[in-house]
Amino acid sequence: MKVPAISLLAGLLFGAGLTVSGMADPARVRAFLDLFGAWDPTLAFVMTGAMMPMAIAWLVQKRMPRPIVCEAFDLPGTSLLDAKLLGGASLFGIGWGIAGLCPGPALADLAIAPFEAGIFVVAMLAGMTAHRITTQ
Repeated sequence: MKVPAISLLAGLLFGAGLTVSGMADPARVRAFLDLFGAWDPTLAFVMTGAMMPMAIAWLVQKRMPRPIVCEAFDLPGTSLLDAKLLGGASLFGIGWGIAGLCPGPALADLAIAPFEAGIFVVAMLAGMTAHRITTQ
């Protein structure tokens, strides 16, 4: 029961952070990506603010023999930059730039603009399902 409760708490904290910072607003994200127009640097500050506690968490995690609430850390098996990773990152970035949403903010945005975010989430889930089916 600890893991679901902690996951719920982390998700609520993440969603609240996205909403309070304005990152659940697709227009703000698109403005960040508009380098030669009405550029809004807010997202850079949000990302920097997120990286600082995460860097500390990584340092602490390296010294821990195991997680507090799990049996083992769930870390990537490789750090290889292959075509699959680069292609997926490119598709993610293109979708993020077009829609102004990525998975986390889209889910948080369901509370603010359920219809618009709902269309994105349905399309996102369809893409994830198609990937799962085609890679099995």
